[in-house]
Amino acid sequence: MLQALMNLLSLCFRPFGQGSSRNSGTKFQSFVGISKEGKDGLLWYRDIGRYGSGEFSMAVVQANQVLEDQSQIESGPFGTFVGVYDGHGGPEAARFVCDHLFRHFQAETQGVVTSETIQRAFCLTEEGFTNFVSELWSTRPQMATVGSCCLVGVICQQTLFVANLGDSRVVLGKKVGNTGGIAAIQLSTEHNANLEAIRHELKDLHPNDSQIAVLKRGVWKVKGIIQVSRSIGDVYMKHARFNREPIDAKFRLPEPMDMPILSANPTILSHPLDPNDSFLVFASDGLWEHLSNEKVVDIVHSNPRAGSARRLVKAALQEAARKRETRYSDLQKIDKKVRRHFHDDITVIVLFLNHDLISKGAVQTPPVSIRSALEH
Repeated sequence: MLQALMNLLSLCFRPFGQGSSRNSGTKFQSFVGISKEGKDGLLWYRDIGRYGSGEFSMAVVQANQVLEDQSQIESGPFGTFVGVYDGHGGPEAARFVCDHLFRHFQAETQGVVTSETIQRAFCLTEEGFTNFVSELWSTRPQMATVGSCCLVGVICQQTLFVANLGDSRVVLGKKVGNTGGIAAIQLSTEHNANLEAIRHELKDLHPNDSQIAVLKRGVWKVKGIIQVSRSIGDVYMKHARFNREPIDAKFRLPEPMDMPILSANPTILSHPLDPNDSFLVFASDGLWEHLSNEKVVDIVHSNPRAGSARRLVKAALQEAARKRETRYSDLQKIDKKVRRHFHDDITVIVLFLNHDLISKGAVQTPPVSIRSALEH
């Protein structure tokens, strides 16, 4: 009996990052804490864990034949780095970004985080992926049509930096005085042609192109092909040498490309963290397609921290099922690829902010390094 109890306790208090990570496809390095990790069909989750400035919750659900979302949390002496990479056209660009963007960030910052160092990390990642496509052009030309939205958050000392390409989103949950209420504040700028401001931006950049934004079946798209105006990759829309055979005809433009159509220049914001800033929700577009900023913040605020990300994913799936007039239990039985008719891959990372740690400039020892599962 005593031995059985000891075995149970050893399982409950196993160091974070040991045990089941081999099966999940997730990388964990040098992090000690208590966390619940698991899988539920196509849903992978880590309900609660600790990072340099507080606690986090993380979840990913797959809808595509191959998971196109990637994400990571890195926390150490520099602060905390969070990345959500929403791939399209395939998983390769998102995986490339997850492999390289943080490394470039580390090399560029060297302990000093600025908007310029973050932008340089994005630029180097874009250059690297373009070179990667060039190397594969003769054998895998379709790589020219693969891209990824990129959302990055960096907490350094008492400042949050947010950099974004595409339509992933980070929303801040902020306490409203002493009322017990919570406000939802979007911190990221999105680059989706369905937004009127983005269409105006495209027209200003391409004044002689009447077809720069085209409405197709109720959806605005850049050149009638892609919804986002900024991304890593999608080099067929940036370099004329890739916009030709043998890539698929649907990606080839009928007129010469005299300047890049898409950009890899992120919108970067710096936000001084305030004691009333309670938590941050980083998520790919798959979540925001089904849930409003206010609904997301209310779900996190009204429930225990543990399982926050998984709870948000499930709420989005329930809404997706409702829209298609089916039951959530039936949606769970639908396999990947077919699931894409109901919802996209969804990645959610919730960071809870501990302002005592943030104000002290606490250094995370040992460091945290987490990457979501490559495949479910």
